Parts: sequence; structure tokens; C-alpha cells
Amino acid sequence: MRIVLASQSPSRAAILRGAGVEPVLHPADVDERAIEAAHRDAGSSGIVAALARAKAHAVARHYPADVVIGADSMLLLDGQLQGKPHTVENTVARWHEQAGKSAQLLTGHCVIYAGQQHVEVSSTTVNFAQASAADIAAYAATGEPLQCAGAFTLEAMGGWFIDSIAGDPSSVIGLSLPVVRRALYGFGLNVSDFWG
Repeated sequence: MRIVLASQSPSRAAILRGAGVEPVLHPADVDERAIEAAHRDAGSSGIVAALARAKAHAVARHYPADVVIGADSMLLLDGQLQGKPHTVENTVARWHEQAGKSAQLLTGHCVIYAGQQHVEVSSTTVNFAQASAADIAAYAATGEPLQCAGAFTLEAMGGWFIDSIAGDPSSVIGLSLPVVRRALYGFGLNVSDFWG
């Protein structure tokens, strides 16, 4: 029995590896924009949960004997969900908007095993530094934040520009170990069953 990560996120894989688990990586191919549009009325948590569910279910059929984890993260800033910025220009604009503010990093999780599923959204408050314009431009130019929810990383260069967080640090990086633990326990499994 293995843990299969329905994601191509190197940060999510690194969280599991750092916690003693070598995941099988099988990125999910889902239309995220269509899922967001279909769940627009579900609220911010409902959207990230729907995305995580879609990713997990898309992959789970290939691994009926394994634990499959789907996850999706978005930043809730001033009442608006923010996904990945994708471009340097969008990253710079996003950072000028969020610098010096607090926001909620929402990470939806769907864990599937033996026909059971555990869906949970974790929320962590992120307090952004009042980063200088020069640092914002330089950080965006590194490319690091372009594919990250909220246009930042906590565990790498972006850590310079996060004053503090309140909540689960692994969730901010992309996958909550406490949520996954609760799911495994709910399925009658132990975390240590998956240690390499």
C-alpha cells in the first residue's frame, strides 16, 4: 500500500518526503477553471475542496489499493480568491496588493482509500511583510512564485517576505500533515504504515 499524490507540486512531494513517505506522483488532469466556475456559489472553502476532490477522484481509479491525496491551495485576500499568478507581471501586481496585509491560505484536501473519502479544508493566516518594490521585482524575476498559490513560498525565498503565520505551516506549503493524519486514522491506518 502506497500514498499516491495527485499533484505535480514539488512542495507537496517534499512535505511527504520530509515526513518519511516516498509518494507515487500522478498529477491529475482536470479543468480547474471549469470546476471553479461550477462551484462559484460554494464559497472559497467549497471551491478549494471541489478542486481537491476532482484531482483525487481523477487519479484514484488507477490506484484502487492505495491511498490517493488530491489537494489545492488558494489565497483569500480581501474577500477574493487568488490562485497562481503564472507571470512575472501578475506576481509583481499581486505582491503590491498583498504586501503588509494578512490573508487566509486555504488548502483543500481529498484523501481516498478503499472507497472512502476524507475531505477537509485547512485555513492558515499569512501575515505578509511590507516588502520593498525592489525586492518584489527581484523575487518575481526568480520565477519561484509564478506557480504558487498566493504568489509566494514559505519554505524558500518567499520566506523572507512572510512576517508570521497562524496555523499549520505544512498546509501553507501545500499539504497539511495533520489533515492527512486524520484521514489515515479515519480509514483505520497508521501514519507509520507509510514510512520508508
